[in-house]
Amino acid sequence: MTLDTGPKGIAILGSTGSIGCNTLRVIESLGAERFRVVALGAGHNVQELALQIASHLPEMVSVDSEEAAHDLRARLFENDVDLPRIIVGEPGLIEVATHPQADIVVSATVGAVGFVPTLRALEAGKRVALANKETLVMAGELMTKAARESGAELLPVDSEHNALHQCLRGEKRSEVRRIVLTASGGPFRTRSAAQMEASTVSEALRHPTWNMGAKITIDSATLMNKGLEVIEAHWLFGFAPDEIGIVVHPESVVHSMIELVDGSVIAQMGVTDMRHAIQYALTYPDRHSCELPPLDLTALSVLHFEAPDLERFPCIGLAYRALREGGTLPAAMNAANEVAVPAFLEERISLTDIPRIIEAVMDGHDTQPATELATILEADRAARIAAALEIQKLPKPAPLVA
Repeated sequence: MTLDTGPKGIAILGSTGSIGCNTLRVIESLGAERFRVVALGAGHNVQELALQIASHLPEMVSVDSEEAAHDLRARLFENDVDLPRIIVGEPGLIEVATHPQADIVVSATVGAVGFVPTLRALEAGKRVALANKETLVMAGELMTKAARESGAELLPVDSEHNALHQCLRGEKRSEVRRIVLTASGGPFRTRSAAQMEASTVSEALRHPTWNMGAKITIDSATLMNKGLEVIEAHWLFGFAPDEIGIVVHPESVVHSMIELVDGSVIAQMGVTDMRHAIQYALTYPDRHSCELPPLDLTALSVLHFEAPDLERFPCIGLAYRALREGGTLPAAMNAANEVAVPAFLEERISLTDIPRIIEAVMDGHDTQPATELATILEADRAARIAAALEIQKLPKPAPLVA
Protein backbone atom coordinates (compact mmCIF):
# COMPACT_ATOMS: atom_id res chain seq x y z
CA MET A 1 0.00 0.00 0.00
CA THR A 2 1.31 3.45 -0.90
CA LEU A 3 0.95 6.10 1.79
CA ASP A 4 -0.39 9.53 0.84
CA THR A 5 2.52 11.91 1.39
CA GLY A 6 0.92 14.96 -0.21
CA PRO A 7 0.23 18.22 1.62
CA LYS A 8 -2.33 18.11 4.40
CA GLY A 9 -5.50 20.13 3.93
CA ILE A 10 -6.12 22.92 6.44
CA ALA A 11 -9.42 24.61 7.31
CA ILE A 12 -9.41 27.65 9.60
CA LEU A 13 -12.34 28.87 11.68
CA GLY A 14 -11.64 32.53 12.46
CA SER A 15 -9.09 33.07 9.71
CA THR A 16 -8.99 36.89 9.97
CA GLY A 17 -8.29 36.96 13.71
CA SER A 18 -4.89 36.91 15.37
CA ILE A 19 -4.59 33.11 15.54
CA GLY A 20 -6.00 32.67 12.04
CA CYS A 21 -3.58 35.16 10.50
CA ASN A 22 -0.64 33.61 12.36
CA THR A 23 -1.72 30.14 11.22
CA LEU A 24 -1.51 31.29 7.60
CA ARG A 25 1.96 32.72 8.30
CA VAL A 26 3.04 29.36 9.73
CA ILE A 27 1.64 27.52 6.69
CA GLU A 28 3.52 29.86 4.38
CA SER A 29 6.76 29.31 6.29
CA LEU A 30 6.41 25.51 6.27
CA GLY A 31 5.79 25.40 2.53
CA ALA A 32 3.16 24.15 0.10
CA GLU A 33 4.64 20.65 0.12
CA ARG A 34 3.39 20.19 3.70
CA PHE A 35 0.10 22.10 3.93
CA ARG A 36 -2.53 23.69 1.71
CA VAL A 37 -5.52 25.81 2.70
CA VAL A 38 -8.83 24.28 1.60
CA ALA A 39 -11.37 26.39 3.52
CA LEU A 40 -11.53 29.63 5.52
CA GLY A 41 -14.21 30.79 7.95
CA ALA A 42 -14.38 34.45 8.89
CA GLY A 43 -16.81 37.01 10.28
CA HIS A 44 -17.12 40.45 8.73
CA ASN A 45 -13.48 41.43 8.06
CA VAL A 46 -13.97 41.06 4.33
CA GLN A 47 -10.92 43.14 3.41
CA GLU A 48 -8.53 40.75 5.17
CA LEU A 49 -10.42 37.68 3.97
CA ALA A 50 -10.15 38.82 0.35
CA LEU A 51 -6.37 39.09 0.70
CA GLN A 52 -6.22 35.61 2.23
CA ILE A 53 -8.28 34.15 -0.59
CA ALA A 54 -6.03 35.74 -3.21
CA SER A 55 -2.93 34.31 -1.50
CA HIS A 56 -4.14 30.82 -0.58
CA LEU A 57 -6.97 30.04 -3.04
CA PRO A 58 -9.29 28.07 -0.73
CA GLU A 59 -12.11 26.09 -2.30
CA MET A 60 -14.73 27.55 0.02
CA VAL A 61 -15.13 30.31 2.61
CA SER A 62 -17.78 31.44 5.06
CA VAL A 63 -18.75 34.91 6.32
CA ASP A 64 -21.30 35.99 8.90
CA SER A 65 -23.86 37.79 6.72
CA GLU A 66 -25.22 38.16 3.19
CA GLU A 67 -23.92 41.73 3.20
CA ALA A 68 -20.40 40.51 3.90
CA ALA A 69 -20.74 37.86 1.18
CA HIS A 70 -21.82 40.50 -1.35
CA ASP A 71 -18.91 42.75 -0.37
CA LEU A 72 -16.48 39.82 -0.63
CA ARG A 73 -17.65 38.87 -4.13
CA ALA A 74 -17.27 42.48 -5.29
CA ARG A 75 -13.73 42.74 -3.90
CA LEU A 76 -12.63 39.45 -5.47
CA PHE A 77 -14.19 40.33 -8.82
CA GLU A 78 -12.53 43.75 -8.80
CA ASN A 79 -9.13 42.13 -8.22
CA ASP A 80 -9.72 39.34 -10.75
CA VAL A 81 -9.56 36.57 -8.14
CA ASP A 82 -11.42 33.32 -8.81
CA LEU A 83 -14.48 33.09 -6.59
CA PRO A 84 -14.52 30.27 -4.05
CA ARG A 85 -17.80 28.86 -2.83
CA ILE A 86 -19.16 31.36 -0.27
CA ILE A 87 -21.55 30.28 2.52
CA VAL A 88 -23.11 32.48 5.19
CA GLY A 89 -23.51 32.10 8.96
CA GLU A 90 -23.11 29.05 11.19
CA PRO A 91 -23.90 26.63 8.32
CA GLY A 92 -20.89 28.09 6.53
CA LEU A 93 -18.61 27.60 9.53
CA ILE A 94 -19.83 24.01 9.85
CA GLU A 95 -19.06 23.33 6.18
CA VAL A 96 -15.59 24.81 6.64
CA ALA A 97 -15.06 22.62 9.72
CA THR A 98 -16.19 19.45 7.93
CA HIS A 99 -14.66 20.09 4.51
CA PRO A 100 -13.87 16.62 3.09
CA GLN A 101 -10.32 17.61 2.13
CA ALA A 102 -9.49 19.18 5.51
CA ASP A 103 -7.17 16.96 7.53
CA ILE A 104 -6.70 19.62 10.21
CA VAL A 105 -9.20 22.19 11.43
CA VAL A 106 -7.83 25.21 13.30
CA SER A 107 -10.61 26.40 15.63
CA ALA A 108 -9.72 30.04 16.28
CA THR A 109 -13.03 31.86 16.54
CA VAL A 110 -13.63 33.90 19.70
CA GLY A 111 -16.44 32.87 22.01
CA ALA A 112 -19.34 30.46 21.58
CA VAL A 113 -19.68 31.00 17.82
CA GLY A 114 -17.15 28.22 17.18
CA PHE A 115 -18.81 25.72 19.50
CA VAL A 116 -21.02 23.74 17.10
CA PRO A 117 -18.60 23.86 14.11
CA THR A 118 -15.79 22.52 16.31
CA LEU A 119 -18.02 19.73 17.58
CA ARG A 120 -18.90 18.78 13.99
CA ALA A 121 -15.19 18.70 13.08
CA LEU A 122 -14.49 16.30 15.94
CA GLU A 123 -17.46 14.13 14.96
CA ALA A 124 -16.02 14.01 11.43
CA GLY A 125 -12.73 12.66 12.79
CA LYS A 126 -10.61 15.73 12.00
CA ARG A 127 -7.52 16.76 13.90
CA VAL A 128 -8.67 19.92 15.68
CA ALA A 129 -6.03 22.48 16.62
CA LEU A 130 -8.02 24.24 19.31
CA ALA A 131 -7.49 27.93 20.12
CA ASN A 132 -11.11 28.51 21.15
CA LYS A 133 -11.09 27.76 24.88
CA GLU A 134 -14.81 28.46 25.25
CA THR A 135 -15.55 25.28 23.29
CA LEU A 136 -14.23 22.99 26.02
CA VAL A 137 -15.53 25.23 28.78
CA MET A 138 -19.08 24.98 27.43
CA ALA A 139 -19.09 21.32 26.53
CA GLY A 140 -15.90 19.54 27.49
CA GLU A 141 -17.66 16.23 28.11
CA LEU A 142 -19.47 16.36 24.78
CA MET A 143 -16.34 17.40 22.85
CA THR A 144 -14.02 14.80 24.31
CA LYS A 145 -16.63 12.07 23.85
CA ALA A 146 -17.00 13.03 20.18
CA ALA A 147 -13.22 12.86 19.74
CA ARG A 148 -13.01 9.42 21.38
CA GLU A 149 -15.81 7.99 19.29
CA SER A 150 -14.53 9.30 15.95
CA GLY A 151 -10.82 8.93 16.63
CA ALA A 152 -10.27 12.66 16.19
CA GLU A 153 -7.18 14.32 17.64
CA LEU A 154 -7.61 17.36 19.87
CA LEU A 155 -4.44 19.43 20.11
CA PRO A 156 -4.29 22.71 22.05
CA VAL A 157 -3.06 25.95 20.51
CA ASP A 158 -3.43 28.10 23.64
CA SER A 159 0.18 28.72 24.68
CA GLU A 160 -0.41 27.36 28.19
CA HIS A 161 -2.10 24.12 27.15
CA ASN A 162 0.27 23.66 24.25
CA ALA A 163 3.10 23.94 26.77
CA LEU A 164 1.46 21.35 29.02
CA HIS A 165 1.03 19.01 26.05
CA GLN A 166 4.76 19.29 25.39
CA CYS A 167 5.68 18.79 29.06
CA LEU A 168 3.47 15.70 29.35
CA ARG A 169 4.94 13.96 26.29
CA GLY A 170 6.45 10.71 27.44
CA GLU A 171 5.47 11.13 31.11
CA LYS A 172 3.31 8.55 32.89
CA ARG A 173 0.07 10.02 34.22
CA SER A 174 0.66 8.25 37.54
CA GLU A 175 3.94 10.13 37.97
CA VAL A 176 2.46 13.63 37.49
CA ARG A 177 1.24 15.22 40.73
CA ARG A 178 -0.27 18.33 39.16
CA ILE A 179 -0.15 20.70 36.23
CA VAL A 180 0.51 24.43 36.62
CA LEU A 181 -0.79 27.14 34.30
CA THR A 182 1.18 30.37 34.18
CA ALA A 183 -0.53 33.76 33.96
CA SER A 184 1.04 37.08 33.05
CA GLY A 185 -1.19 38.78 35.61
CA GLY A 186 -2.51 41.16 32.96
CA PRO A 187 -2.36 44.96 33.11
CA PHE A 188 -3.68 45.15 36.70
CA ARG A 189 -1.34 42.70 38.42
CA THR A 190 0.01 45.41 40.73
CA ARG A 191 -3.13 47.60 40.91
CA SER A 192 -5.32 47.89 43.99
CA ALA A 193 -8.98 46.90 44.04
CA ALA A 194 -9.95 50.58 44.02
CA GLN A 195 -7.75 51.26 40.98
CA MET A 196 -9.30 48.32 39.16
CA GLU A 197 -12.77 49.62 39.98
CA ALA A 198 -11.90 52.92 38.31
CA SER A 199 -9.95 51.47 35.38
CA THR A 200 -10.71 52.56 31.83
CA VAL A 201 -11.19 50.43 28.76
CA SER A 202 -7.93 51.66 27.26
CA GLU A 203 -6.03 50.68 30.42
CA ALA A 204 -7.60 47.23 30.42
CA LEU A 205 -6.60 46.69 26.79
CA ARG A 206 -2.89 47.34 27.46
CA HIS A 207 -1.69 43.79 27.93
CA PRO A 208 1.95 43.76 29.06
CA THR A 209 3.24 40.84 26.98
CA TRP A 210 0.73 39.48 24.43
CA ASN A 211 -0.98 41.11 21.45
CA MET A 212 -4.51 39.66 21.38
CA GLY A 213 -8.06 40.58 20.44
CA ALA A 214 -10.18 42.80 22.69
CA LYS A 215 -12.27 40.04 24.29
CA ILE A 216 -9.30 37.86 25.21
CA THR A 217 -7.37 40.89 26.47
CA ILE A 218 -10.20 41.86 28.84
CA ASP A 219 -10.40 38.24 30.00
CA SER A 220 -6.70 38.57 30.80
CA ALA A 221 -7.35 41.78 32.74
CA THR A 222 -9.91 40.00 34.96
CA LEU A 223 -7.95 36.71 34.89
CA MET A 224 -11.10 35.01 33.62
CA ASN A 225 -8.93 33.71 30.81
CA LYS A 226 -6.97 31.71 33.38
CA GLY A 227 -10.18 30.40 34.90
CA LEU A 228 -11.37 29.27 31.49
CA GLU A 229 -8.00 27.61 30.95
CA VAL A 230 -8.35 25.63 34.19
CA ILE A 231 -11.58 24.10 32.87
CA GLU A 232 -10.02 23.53 29.45
CA ALA A 233 -7.00 21.81 31.03
CA HIS A 234 -9.28 19.45 32.93
CA TRP A 235 -10.90 18.22 29.71
CA LEU A 236 -7.70 18.12 27.67
CA PHE A 237 -5.52 16.27 30.17
CA GLY A 238 -7.88 14.63 32.70
CA PHE A 239 -6.64 16.35 35.86
CA ALA A 240 -9.01 17.11 38.74
CA PRO A 241 -9.55 20.71 39.92
CA ASP A 242 -7.23 20.23 42.89
CA GLU A 243 -4.51 18.97 40.53
CA ILE A 244 -4.54 22.15 38.42
CA GLY A 245 -2.66 25.15 39.77
CA ILE A 246 -2.11 28.74 38.64
CA VAL A 247 0.99 30.83 39.16
CA VAL A 248 1.46 34.44 38.06
CA HIS A 249 4.57 34.86 35.92
CA PRO A 250 4.70 38.40 34.45
CA GLU A 251 7.56 37.77 32.02
CA SER A 252 5.50 35.12 30.12
CA VAL A 253 8.63 33.12 29.33
CA VAL A 254 7.58 29.93 31.10
CA HIS A 255 4.32 29.07 29.36
CA SER A 256 3.29 26.31 31.81
CA MET A 257 4.80 23.44 33.78
CA ILE A 258 4.12 20.08 35.36
CA GLU A 259 5.08 18.89 38.83
CA LEU A 260 6.04 15.23 39.20
CA VAL A 261 5.47 13.07 42.27
CA ASP A 262 9.16 13.25 43.21
CA GLY A 263 9.02 17.06 43.32
CA SER A 264 10.69 17.62 39.96
CA VAL A 265 9.22 20.36 37.76
CA ILE A 266 9.28 20.30 33.96
CA ALA A 267 8.60 23.65 32.27
CA GLN A 268 8.16 24.68 28.65
CA MET A 269 9.78 28.01 27.79
CA GLY A 270 9.78 30.11 24.66
CA VAL A 271 9.39 33.55 23.14
CA THR A 272 5.96 35.17 23.38
CA ASP A 273 4.75 34.38 19.87
CA MET A 274 1.77 32.15 19.11
CA ARG A 275 3.38 30.77 15.95
CA HIS A 276 5.34 28.29 18.06
CA ALA A 277 2.18 26.73 19.50
CA ILE A 278 0.37 26.81 16.16
CA GLN A 279 3.22 25.06 14.35
CA TYR A 280 3.45 22.41 17.06
CA ALA A 281 -0.26 21.62 16.73
CA LEU A 282 -0.06 21.42 12.94
CA THR A 283 3.05 19.24 12.70
CA TYR A 284 2.70 17.02 15.81
CA PRO A 285 4.20 14.49 16.47
CA ASP A 286 6.98 15.86 14.25
CA ARG A 287 8.92 19.05 14.83
CA HIS A 288 10.24 21.32 12.11
CA SER A 289 12.51 24.34 12.13
CA CYS A 290 10.70 27.58 12.80
CA GLU A 291 11.19 31.06 11.39
CA LEU A 292 11.14 32.50 14.91
CA PRO A 293 14.39 32.96 16.83
CA PRO A 294 14.96 30.66 19.81
CA LEU A 295 14.67 31.96 23.36
CA ASP A 296 17.86 33.76 24.39
CA LEU A 297 18.41 32.65 27.97
CA THR A 298 21.36 35.01 28.41
CA ALA A 299 19.01 37.96 27.88
CA LEU A 300 16.82 36.96 30.82
CA SER A 301 17.82 38.85 33.93
CA VAL A 302 15.16 37.50 36.29
CA LEU A 303 11.94 35.48 36.28
CA HIS A 304 9.19 36.19 38.82
CA PHE A 305 6.54 33.81 40.14
CA GLU A 306 3.73 34.65 42.58
CA ALA A 307 0.37 33.35 43.69
CA PRO A 308 -2.70 34.97 42.11
CA ASP A 309 -4.74 37.33 44.30
CA LEU A 310 -8.14 35.63 44.44
CA GLU A 311 -9.79 38.62 46.13
CA ARG A 312 -8.87 41.10 43.40
CA PHE A 313 -9.44 38.50 40.69
CA PRO A 314 -12.58 36.58 41.76
CA CYS A 315 -13.13 35.16 38.27
CA ILE A 316 -10.56 32.46 39.07
CA GLY A 317 -12.62 31.21 42.00
CA LEU A 318 -15.80 31.31 39.93
CA ALA A 319 -14.18 29.10 37.28
CA TYR A 320 -12.99 26.54 39.85
CA ARG A 321 -16.54 26.51 41.28
CA ALA A 322 -18.00 25.93 37.81
CA LEU A 323 -15.60 23.05 37.17
CA ARG A 324 -16.29 21.38 40.51
CA GLU A 325 -20.08 21.67 40.21
CA GLY A 326 -19.97 20.71 36.53
CA GLY A 327 -22.96 20.15 34.27
CA THR A 328 -24.13 23.26 32.42
CA LEU A 329 -22.71 25.69 35.01
CA PRO A 330 -19.45 26.28 33.06
CA ALA A 331 -21.51 27.09 29.95
CA ALA A 332 -23.60 29.56 31.94
CA MET A 333 -20.48 31.15 33.41
CA ASN A 334 -18.91 31.50 29.98
CA ALA A 335 -22.08 32.99 28.48
CA ALA A 336 -22.35 35.55 31.27
CA ASN A 337 -18.75 36.56 30.70
CA GLU A 338 -19.33 36.89 26.95
CA VAL A 339 -22.17 39.33 27.67
CA ALA A 340 -20.38 41.26 30.40
CA VAL A 341 -17.12 41.86 28.52
CA PRO A 342 -18.73 43.76 25.58
CA ALA A 343 -20.73 45.78 28.11
CA PHE A 344 -17.45 46.88 29.69
CA LEU A 345 -15.88 47.61 26.31
CA GLU A 346 -18.93 49.79 25.55
CA GLU A 347 -18.43 51.54 28.94
CA ARG A 348 -21.83 50.42 30.24
CA ILE A 349 -20.32 48.71 33.29
CA SER A 350 -17.04 48.85 35.19
CA LEU A 351 -14.33 46.19 34.96
CA THR A 352 -15.10 44.90 38.44
CA ASP A 353 -18.78 44.52 37.54
CA ILE A 354 -17.81 41.63 35.25
CA PRO A 355 -17.27 39.04 38.03
CA ARG A 356 -20.32 40.37 39.91
CA ILE A 357 -22.52 39.73 36.89
CA ILE A 358 -21.03 36.27 36.31
CA GLU A 359 -21.54 35.27 39.95
CA ALA A 360 -25.15 36.47 39.94
CA VAL A 361 -25.88 34.44 36.80
CA MET A 362 -24.21 31.36 38.26
CA ASP A 363 -26.14 31.70 41.52
CA GLY A 364 -29.42 31.76 39.61
CA HIS A 365 -28.57 29.02 37.13
CA ASP A 366 -30.47 25.73 37.19
CA THR A 367 -27.61 23.34 36.46
CA GLN A 368 -28.39 20.37 34.21
CA PRO A 369 -26.22 17.48 32.95
CA ALA A 370 -24.10 18.69 30.01
CA THR A 371 -24.48 15.57 27.89
CA GLU A 372 -26.77 16.87 25.14
CA LEU A 373 -26.09 19.68 22.67
CA ALA A 374 -29.58 21.14 23.02
CA THR A 375 -29.24 21.36 26.81
CA ILE A 376 -25.93 23.18 26.59
CA LEU A 377 -27.20 25.64 23.98
CA GLU A 378 -30.28 26.36 26.13
CA ALA A 379 -28.06 26.99 29.17
CA ASP A 380 -25.97 29.38 27.08
CA ARG A 381 -29.08 31.20 25.85
CA ALA A 382 -30.66 31.52 29.29
CA ALA A 383 -27.44 32.73 30.88
CA ARG A 384 -27.03 35.45 28.26
CA ILE A 385 -30.53 36.74 29.00
CA ALA A 386 -29.82 36.62 32.74
CA ALA A 387 -26.54 38.51 32.30
CA ALA A 388 -28.24 41.21 30.24
CA LEU A 389 -30.82 41.64 33.00
CA GLU A 390 -28.06 41.94 35.61
CA ILE A 391 -26.38 44.65 33.53
CA GLN A 392 -29.63 46.62 33.40
CA LYS A 393 -29.71 46.67 37.21
CA LEU A 394 -26.31 48.36 37.44
CA PRO A 395 -25.78 52.11 37.31
CA LYS A 396 -23.77 53.23 34.31
CA PRO A 397 -20.24 54.15 35.42
CA ALA A 398 -19.17 57.79 35.24
CA PRO A 399 -17.02 58.62 32.18
CA LEU A 400 -13.35 58.11 32.92
CA VAL A 401 -10.28 59.56 31.27
CA ALA A 402 -7.36 57.22 30.53
